Amino acid sequence: MSVFLDVASAVLLIGGALFCLLASVGVLRFPDAVCRLHAAAKAQTLGLLMILLGAALQNAPRYAVPLALVALFQLLTIPVTGQIVGRTTYRTSSLAESSLTEDALARRLPPEERLPSPDD
Repeated sequence: MSVFLDVASAVLLIGGALFCLLASVGVLRFPDAVCRLHAAAKAQTLGLLMILLGAALQNAPRYAVPLALVALFQLLTIPVTGQIVGRTTYRTSSLAESSLTEDALARRLPPEERLPSPDD
């Protein structure tokens, strides 16, 4: 059983590290803030959860609660932060509107509430 736990932990730790690496590359390479939010929120969260699970398999059970709390706080705060940053980016007109497939917020936010684009 110990060999199985070691292999599963190694796969989770390496996979989580790769997801974190891909998230950082996405944050550096994607063209605007909305696209970068996806890399930062989705891939980074999955990578962190995989790392926490891999660490939980290697540590004593008494460390399960702190690791679970870290995972819970990440799952609660990442979507809220992404929503706030995305709305701020939209309101300040600092996103590439060509990257949007549907502008659902335009129906809810009057044009006068949007700040002028920094390029204007």
